[in-house]
Amino acid sequence: MFRVAVPRRAALLAAIAVAAVLAVTGCDGGAIGADTPVSSGQSFVGHSYESTFYQPGHRPLAPTVSGTTVTGQHLSLASYRGDTVVLNFWGSWCAPCRAEAPALGQLARQLQSRGVRFVGIDIRDEPDSALAFMQQFNVGYPSFSDPSDEIALDFRSTVAPADIPTTLVIDRDGRIADRIFGASSYSELLTVINDVTGQRA
Repeated sequence: MFRVAVPRRAALLAAIAVAAVLAVTGCDGGAIGADTPVSSGQSFVGHSYESTFYQPGHRPLAPTVSGTTVTGQHLSLASYRGDTVVLNFWGSWCAPCRAEAPALGQLARQLQSRGVRFVGIDIRDEPDSALAFMQQFNVGYPSFSDPSDEIALDFRSTVAPADIPTTLVIDRDGRIADRIFGASSYSELLTVINDVTGQRA
């Protein structure tokens, strides 16, 4: 069998081109946007909207993470068992996160009576910046403060949130029913939630 040799210069130029595209289209959060010890090999780079629905019986179990919220309160994801949970990974430095925040806040208020709870995980952020983000976009639900990516990396063995923003919809049994890469619109996220809950607003 013959192998086609690719000139090293051409391969290098191709790698640089790919890196440039990712840098332009993604959410670059400093260390979290790179393959570094901080991210343990997980590359956090945003891209366009993509939803993956997991059929019942094939849904990975969500980690029962706990920690401190942006406002300094203790929070455990296990306390939401029995409810549908929309878990959003975000950062105040991330432009697509800012774009989707109003829709998430609106849906959180609208769907609370249906047993749908929203929780955020604030990635690689400063407390003051995170609080300002939540106030600006009227985000009333709690968010874990995750400056060192420890909570985010707990998800790598199930559904790794490799892009920011990433949204996971967790069913009432604590299993991941849908994974959304990229910023969600109001209608897109509502459709996913309706599919997971089997209900319509």
